[in-house]
Amino acid sequence: MSQTTRILFALLAGIAIGILGANLGWTTAATIAEPIGNLWLDALRMTVVPLVVSLLITGIARTADSARGGKLALHSVLLFVGLLWLVTAIAAFLVPALLKLWPMPQQAAAALNAALGQTRPEVGAAPGLADFLKSVVPTNPIAAAANDAMFPLILFATLFAIATTRLDSDARDRITGLFSAIERAMLEIVNWVLWIAPLGVFALAFVVGMKAGTAAIGALAHYIIIVSSAGFVAWALAYPLAVFGGGVRLRDFLRAVAPAQAVALSTQSSLASLPAMLRGCQQLGVPVEVAGVPLPIAVAIFRVTSPAMNLAVALYVAHWMGMDLSASAIAAGAVVAAITTLGSISLPGQVSFLTSVTPIALAMGVPLAPLGLLVAVEMIPDLVRTVGNVTMDVAATTALGRRQRNAKDGEPDL
Repeated sequence: MSQTTRILFALLAGIAIGILGANLGWTTAATIAEPIGNLWLDALRMTVVPLVVSLLITGIARTADSARGGKLALHSVLLFVGLLWLVTAIAAFLVPALLKLWPMPQQAAAALNAALGQTRPEVGAAPGLADFLKSVVPTNPIAAAANDAMFPLILFATLFAIATTRLDSDARDRITGLFSAIERAMLEIVNWVLWIAPLGVFALAFVVGMKAGTAAIGALAHYIIIVSSAGFVAWALAYPLAVFGGGVRLRDFLRAVAPAQAVALSTQSSLASLPAMLRGCQQLGVPVEVAGVPLPIAVAIFRVTSPAMNLAVALYVAHWMGMDLSASAIAAGAVVAAITTLGSISLPGQVSFLTSVTPIALAMGVPLAPLGLLVAVEMIPDLVRTVGNVTMDVAATTALGRRQRNAKDGEPDL
């Protein structure tokens, strides 16, 4: 049984046994389980700041190295960065609209909040433009990290990483080597914490089942549909990009990308889908020597569905808590979502979920406690993430292949 399956099983078992315990009056068991679940959440939170900073610095270094690999590599990086920001902006408008049209049932939200011991956070008036801009630049990055001020901390880490790329290779390698080592050490700790995730998730789910009952099941299903919709939109953008940007027929694109989608669906891995993606690009008329540049960059650095779906998770939790987020809070979350995507590459689903969503939630002032439950059902949205990433990778490579072909033929770039 995989770790993902064990965590999902722990969630379902915890809710089911909790519902049974509520009928049998197991109040003492709930009193014991609640601190166990909270300790597990705290263990995850302690890794967030050093892990996010180190991943961001090494991710930007990888992006810069890829962009130095010639015009095709540079155009690939620019296209993928543009797509990341586009899908993030779409999610910032789409998810609140969906939640307004189809809100989470109030009784379920209240029951889950009571189960998690959460109250509606106090949300003050939206800050003015001057106050917002003043809060963006950290006067003390260490204090920003200590206070979980993720937006200014990420801005500092981003500027630091960009400055690192301007150094000579020896100095740059020493800095990135240090943060790469920190990254590996923190991931080792995260793996330890995730090894006991079934226990932590079971404890949280047991308390939720005791206090919220069957409302928890309906709420989690509602969450999966809303968050997956953000991924489906990012996924859907691949088809017009292939048709209008790549100049291929929709039927041909559907046929060429289907094997890669099947591999992605069965493995939940873009990397495992790379051979099938290369074959699909060949069928669409993109030579291997051309497809061999953007596809590895896409697999190694970019995940186009991630910022949209990560932002959707934070927006959903805010909706769950009854928070009325300001436009500036949503904008801050969108910026953090787009930037931190660079640091979530090649990580297991649960790890990338936590390291990517936590900074967004902190930047928006959204509570983190619900993430302990939501990570348990990440397996289902992760299927949407992976298949959407693979589809967009092939579509973008097809568009880049057409641009490269036109440049060789002396035609204007598209």
